[in-house]
Amino acid sequence: MNKFFFVLCLVLLFSFSTAQAQNYSTHKVKQGETIESIAKKYFVTPSDIYSLNPDAKKELRVNSVLIIPKAKESNIPKVVTVRELDGFKKHRTKKRETLYNLSQKYNVSIEEIKKHNKFLYAEPLRKGDKLQIPIFKVIEVEEVNELTKKYTVLPKEGKWRIAYKFGITVKELEELNPDIGAVLQEGQILNVPNIGNDEEKEVDEQYSYYKVLPKEGFYRLKLKLGLEQAELEALNPVLKLGGLKAGMILKIPYSNLSDGIVELDNRVNLADSITDFNTKHIAIMLPFRLNRVDFDSESDIKKSITKDPYLDASLDFHSGVLMALDSLKKLGVSLKVDVYDTKYELGEVKRIIDDNDFENVDAVIGPLTPSNFEAAASELRKYNTPIISPIGTNLKLYDNVFQSRPSNDLLKKKIVNFVKSDTLTSNIVVISDTKNKEVSDDIKREFNRAKQILSRKDKKGEDKYFVSKGDIQGVLKVGKNIVFLETQDAGFVSNVTSILAALIQEENIQERKQGIEIVLVTTNVNNAFKDDEVDNTHLSELQFHFATMSRSYNENDDNAFVKEYSRIYNVTPNNRAVKGFDLTMDVILRLVSSENLYTSVNKAPLTEYVENKFAYKKKLFGGYYNNTVYLVKYDDLAIVEVK
Repeated sequence: MNKFFFVLCLVLLFSFSTAQAQNYSTHKVKQGETIESIAKKYFVTPSDIYSLNPDAKKELRVNSVLIIPKAKESNIPKVVTVRELDGFKKHRTKKRETLYNLSQKYNVSIEEIKKHNKFLYAEPLRKGDKLQIPIFKVIEVEEVNELTKKYTVLPKEGKWRIAYKFGITVKELEELNPDIGAVLQEGQILNVPNIGNDEEKEVDEQYSYYKVLPKEGFYRLKLKLGLEQAELEALNPVLKLGGLKAGMILKIPYSNLSDGIVELDNRVNLADSITDFNTKHIAIMLPFRLNRVDFDSESDIKKSITKDPYLDASLDFHSGVLMALDSLKKLGVSLKVDVYDTKYELGEVKRIIDDNDFENVDAVIGPLTPSNFEAAASELRKYNTPIISPIGTNLKLYDNVFQSRPSNDLLKKKIVNFVKSDTLTSNIVVISDTKNKEVSDDIKREFNRAKQILSRKDKKGEDKYFVSKGDIQGVLKVGKNIVFLETQDAGFVSNVTSILAALIQEENIQERKQGIEIVLVTTNVNNAFKDDEVDNTHLSELQFHFATMSRSYNENDDNAFVKEYSRIYNVTPNNRAVKGFDLTMDVILRLVSSENLYTSVNKAPLTEYVENKFAYKKKLFGGYYNNTVYLVKYDDLAIVEVK
């Protein structure tokens, strides 16, 4: 019995090895070889090799051994027989010979005989006709199918659309095009897989599209999307051939789930789309309150700026506006710009509009404060003049209003959907103070199994803004834990983050110690998280994730705006200056690339600049609101965007 079992194991092992050998081969890297040359040799793509040899991306070492996948049948060259003319043989026709006899005798077709004896097209074959019979030599030729072809980017096409069209992942598209850039431009030439035209897929706007995450199988997708494997395969026939692959784009029925569902990323660079070089007239309204500034001396002016937060904010924003106007001038844009001091007074806002011709103004940026902005928007409705709010949220959206700052609800939704999309999470915890108990309860309704922890209280029942290590340790689990922290108290943030960082546990197989991973998130990032009392090292260790209306630019990046601003003002731009630049660039570029600001919403669905991006949607009965935010995280003491 034991011998039989041993033999059976050998047979199964041999069968497995044979199957593996049929699907894969190996290649020893030689001097001068590249992944591209090796891929061409085996009729596969570089992505195919990288998927089995991830270390090859970092370095391709001579004499290292690569695993090479089996090439698709369609990619393997086919050997075809080709007949090549090698001369002629003279022949005098005998009695009773026919063209058919001659074709059989010399192994040529009747048409080939006629082709080289053209009189036979008009006359029958007769005895004594002198013919030249073509003689062919037979050679074998390989029909090589090119693995890639050139593709021209269409208007509004993003990376994921092209990846879906050709059945690859965005990562594979980027590997085929190392210099592809962050945003595709109309007319850009890309390398794409050379599949048949019938196999190319088109994006149907009536469906949603889902990006498969690492380690996701059909079971996890069923839990997340509510779709059986057969349903997914019916919508995506490619799954029957190659199965699921991380990063691939799947067509699914229309869904309200946002994270995981591929956003219709139609980012456009409006600087390349300028069509209108007529002078555009814009107005800027800011609460400088220059009537309150003491101009007696330079020190008095500085004191006035320090004392007046409205003047300080207005000057920062306006400095960014000036930088944008200079950049637009270099692009050939002609502008007339009026700058008004609203003095932070409703009466002054109305006086400015009454005393000046706003009917022919193409767009108004500002005022900053909600009450003044609403007054200006109401007055400008009669002219249908678009007005853009730089910082206001939850504004009254008249039909001429553009709210450039995303709503707090959108920020909250972004982080909640991010947590929902993580199928590897084993545990969710919500820590909050009493003031944010309602927020904690909302999160609990989103995640039924979440554990809630509230700040400790004193004898009077008031918050002490701290929790103990035991409070948190008791609710954590082995594996991945996502912890929501909802507070506006810096001391509480410091208390919780220091405890959480200490509870992270690396997996140690030798000591049989299971790992505890903790990811910190919040639905409302505020100054408490940026306070000096909070250790950024702890935030980095906890991979702190949050949604934000603007991302921080990286000072190490070669950003032209930041460099020029620093040169002129001898200081790096703050977020108000960057917002002034980004918003002004966006408004004016929309005006010179579309009929007006209203039509630009459809022509330029998504734009992005230094720190801010804009994707306006129209309220059914009202104006426009910015419907896009960033998801960022702390990574090695830096804040980076989560793609």
